[in-house]
Amino acid sequence: MKVNSKSIWFLRVPFAAVFLYHGLGKLAVPIQSGELLELSVPLVLIVGLIEVLAGLGVVLGGVQKIPYAQRITWLSSFATMPILVGAIALKHWGQWSFVSSATHPLGGMEFQVVLLGIAAYLTVNFYDYKKLG
Repeated sequence: MKVNSKSIWFLRVPFAAVFLYHGLGKLAVPIQSGELLELSVPLVLIVGLIEVLAGLGVVLGGVQKIPYAQRITWLSSFATMPILVGAIALKHWGQWSFVSSATHPLGGMEFQVVLLGIAAYLTVNFYDYKKLG
């Protein structure tokens, strides 16, 4: 199945926007983000940097004139998957709805599961089996 290069932007842009927003938020206030997420500041900075780079990469990977665009999309979407799995496992597991509750102040895993599905789709569809091995 060939991916329509224009329609895929309906996944790329919101996916990238989410990661840019959350990554920039972590980088802007790493101490407060670390306290909220119960993570060390160095880990918050690493995750924030990966989120920003992945968001940029998913958008830049859609520009066909850029060398290695397909690889950039693949690497960027793949890089978000461990972050999403970690977020689900550490903060959102046990509640489906994204609405916060007494037991899940950051909400459930519904939103992260959707993002994980988009990341998996982009990763699988932009993996170049001939060039990447």
